[in-house]
Amino acid sequence: FFKVICIFTMLALICAASIALNPHAAGTRLNRSALRSSGTRVAMATQDELKKLVGYKAVDDYVKSGMVIGLGTGSTAAFAVERVGMLLKSGALKDIIAIPTSLRTKEQAEDLGIPLVTLGTHSVLDVAIDGADAVDPRLNLIKGGGGALLREKMVEVCAKQFIVIVDESKMVDGLGPSFPLPVEITPFCWEHTMRKVAACPAAAGCEAKLRLGSAATGAKVDGTEPAITDNGNYIVDLFFKTNIADPVALADQLKATVGVVDHGLFCSMTTACIIASKDGISVKMP
Repeated sequence: FFKVICIFTMLALICAASIALNPHAAGTRLNRSALRSSGTRVAMATQDELKKLVGYKAVDDYVKSGMVIGLGTGSTAAFAVERVGMLLKSGALKDIIAIPTSLRTKEQAEDLGIPLVTLGTHSVLDVAIDGADAVDPRLNLIKGGGGALLREKMVEVCAKQFIVIVDESKMVDGLGPSFPLPVEITPFCWEHTMRKVAACPAAAGCEAKLRLGSAATGAKVDGTEPAITDNGNYIVDLFFKTNIADPVALADQLKATVGVVDHGLFCSMTTACIIASKDGISVKMP
C-alpha cells in the first residue's frame, strides 16, 4: 500500500512539473499567481525551459490588447514572440501590432501571423520585450550577442516599458568579463575605428576583435569573413578581464567615436527584469 501511495505521489509531481514547464498546454494562460512568486519551483528545468518561462510571463504580465509592442531578438526573446502569436491565435489578445528588431524576428512573427509595422509609422511603443547577454545589479545591460544591437536599441528606447527576460546565468556583479561588449561600426576603415574604440579611456584594458562568421553567434568565431549585421555593418567585440568601471561613461565615449554606429551598452533603460532560476521566477526593478 505504501508503494502505491508513493507511485501516485510521484505521478502527481510529474504532472505538476509538466504543467509548469509547458504553460501553453491546452491553450491555457500561465498561472500568473504561481509565476509571480520567487518561490516558484522549477527544479530540473533546462535552460531553454527557463527561457520559455520568462518569455511567456513577460507577455502575460505586460502585453494587453490594442498595444504596440517591440519584439526582441535571440533565443529568449523568441519565446516571447511565440507567446504573442499563440495568444493572438487563441483570441486572448486582439489588435496587437508589433515592431521586430531583426530580420530573424520579423520572419518568426510573420510565420505566427503577428501584424508588423515600423518606427516609420509608430514611433511610440507601449512595451518592448527582449533578452540580454549580461545584466548588472543596476539593470544596465550588455546586448548584441545576436548582432541586432542597433535595431534593438532603436526600438526599445521608444518603448514606455522595456521588459528584460533572462535566466540566472546572465545576472553578473559587473559588466564585461562574462560577455564581450559588441560595438557596431561602419565597414569603411574598420581597422582604424576598431583602434579608436579600444582606445576609449573607459575601455582601458580591453581587447578588441572583429567578429567573424555569423553576426548572430556572439563572439564565437564560425567563419573567416567579417560578420555582417542586418544593417550592412561590422561588429567589434570588446573583451574585458575586469568589470567595466563606468558603463555610462563608456557608452558616451563609444557613441562619440566617429565610425561607431552604436554599441551594446543599454544603460538606464530597463523597466523590469524577469529572471528565471531553478529556484523560481523573480522580478527585479531599478
